[in-house]
Amino acid sequence: MSEHTLETPEVDLVYDVLGPAPADSAHRPLLMIGQPMTASGFYTLASYFPERTVITYDPRGLGRSVRKDGRTDNSPTVQAEDVHALITALGVGPVDMFASSGGAVTALALVAAHPDDVATLVAHEPPIIPLLPDAEAAQRANALVGEAYRAKGSFAGMAAFIGLTSWRGEFTDAYFAQPPADPAMFGMPSEDDGTRDDPLLSGSSAAVTAYTPDAAALRAASTRVLIGVGEESEGVLTGRTAEATAALLGSTPVVFPSHHGGFTGPDSGYPGQPEPFAAKLREVLDGQ
Repeated sequence: MSEHTLETPEVDLVYDVLGPAPADSAHRPLLMIGQPMTASGFYTLASYFPERTVITYDPRGLGRSVRKDGRTDNSPTVQAEDVHALITALGVGPVDMFASSGGAVTALALVAAHPDDVATLVAHEPPIIPLLPDAEAAQRANALVGEAYRAKGSFAGMAAFIGLTSWRGEFTDAYFAQPPADPAMFGMPSEDDGTRDDPLLSGSSAAVTAYTPDAAALRAASTRVLIGVGEESEGVLTGRTAEATAALLGSTPVVFPSHHGGFTGPDSGYPGQPEPFAAKLREVLDGQ
């Protein structure tokens, strides 16, 4: 693995190149992106693709990528332009892409704006709330996570986030009638850790969950766009948003093993099943 930096006026984007050089591989480079996940979250999955050049990066303002634009908010359209700049600078397009969570939202924005950058996109569980039938209630539930974080810090915020993402079905009055999630229920301390800048909990990524894809542009693109969903995600928020995104594009989701982060290894706080996940991803990518 080699680390590199792409310097732009707004950010110094740090990215990693794993595996063989593009000229030494019979396959397209495979770009893996997430949000707010950094490159390290994909190293386990990348290890199952030794035949490919795998490129991972830290989104602007996260991990090693230092922002110079004076902002703290995370926008999928802005990050899409970062990914476009990276693909252009490397001269490796069109790439195949696996994109997770908020990274899947960025990837959809990228394909809408720059369809020639990506041959096949697997967008795994994009958390696109406006597409849900209960979008208003889901946005309200999502906002409560930020409120808990701003009031009591990371542990309260994460407890609220776990409650949000584990709820099955629409966000009804029963959801809002619950008492605030107790961090102790999840083995976390109850004290305020003092942080207020977490990219997942603070609301700085609100533009990601509020994004609405350009369905016409995506359908017109030469890119093969596939929406992925974890087999354990049926009925939960990101499982439902994956279903809704696929429906918007006139397709059905591709079912992957495990959960929202099913590709992560034992170093993750919530490991998945990376080997069977990688096998499914290879099957999907090779099926073109």
